[in-house]
Amino acid sequence: MTAIRPPHPPPLNGLKAESLLIDRTDAVVTLTLNRPESMNSFTVDLKEALRDTLAQLESDRSVRAIVLAGAGAAFCGGQDLKEHAALLEAGSTDLNTVQVHYNPIAQRLANMPKPVVAAVRGMAAGAGASLALLADFRIGGPSTKFLMAFANVGLAGDSGISWSLPRIVGHAKAVELLLLAQPVRAEEASRIGMLTQLKDDDEQVLPAAQELAARLAAGPTVAYGAIKRELSIGDAGTLSDALAAEAQAQSICGATEDHREAVSAFLKKQKPVYHGR
Repeated sequence: MTAIRPPHPPPLNGLKAESLLIDRTDAVVTLTLNRPESMNSFTVDLKEALRDTLAQLESDRSVRAIVLAGAGAAFCGGQDLKEHAALLEAGSTDLNTVQVHYNPIAQRLANMPKPVVAAVRGMAAGAGASLALLADFRIGGPSTKFLMAFANVGLAGDSGISWSLPRIVGHAKAVELLLLAQPVRAEEASRIGMLTQLKDDDEQVLPAAQELAARLAAGPTVAYGAIKRELSIGDAGTLSDALAAEAQAQSICGATEDHREAVSAFLKKQKPVYHGR
C-alpha cells in the first residue's frame, strides 16, 4: 500500500503519508484509515487526507469503484478526542472542522459518481458511523458495531448522519439511536438495514467488500452514478422532480458506449463488456 500526506497531495500514483493508505487493483481503489492504535479516529491530517483523496477519485474516470476500510480491529472511532481536547485547551472550539473537513467528506461520499463499499469491521462510532452509512454498500462481520456517539460527548450529529440514518432505519429509530447513543451490534445492524451484508467471519469482510467493488467496477459506471443521483432526488423531491431527473439521466446514459454495448450484446446473446463511458 502507498499513502498520502495532505493538504496538497500529489496524483494518486506516488502518494506518501501515514494516516491514509491507498491500494489500487485494476479499477478498484481501497482507502484504509490507518490509525489502528486509536481506532482510526480522525485527526486533522487524516480528515484532510481523506477529503483531498476523495476529490481526486471523483474526477478520475479510470477509478470505477471505491472501498473504504479501517486498519486493525476497528473501522473508525470518529473524532480523535485527544487532539480535540488539546485544541479546546488552546482556546479553539475546533467546530469549524465540520465545515472544513466533515461536510466536504460527506458530500464527496454521498455524491461520488461511482459505487462506494464500506468494509465495516469492528466499531464505527460518531463520524465513523456517519461516513460508513454514506457508502452505497456496507459489509460487516461478527465484531461490527455502530455507535451514534455524538450525544455522549454533548454534541449533535454531523457528517451527514441526520440525512443518511433516517433514510436507512426510519425517523423514529434514528431518534432512538442518536439520543440514546447505545451500540448497535452486527445482527441488529443487518436486520435494520445498516449493513448490506453480514459475513460469518471478520476476516471475510474486506475481501467481500473488494469482491463486490470489483463486480461493480466491471459494470456500467455512468449508469450507476446516474442511479445514485436519481435516488438522492427521488428520496426528498416530488414526483415531478424525480421524473425530470430520470429524463436527464436517461439522455446521458443513452448516449454512452456502455448502453450501445449492452444493446448489441443482448441482440447477439452475449455478455456485455462495460468500459465506464
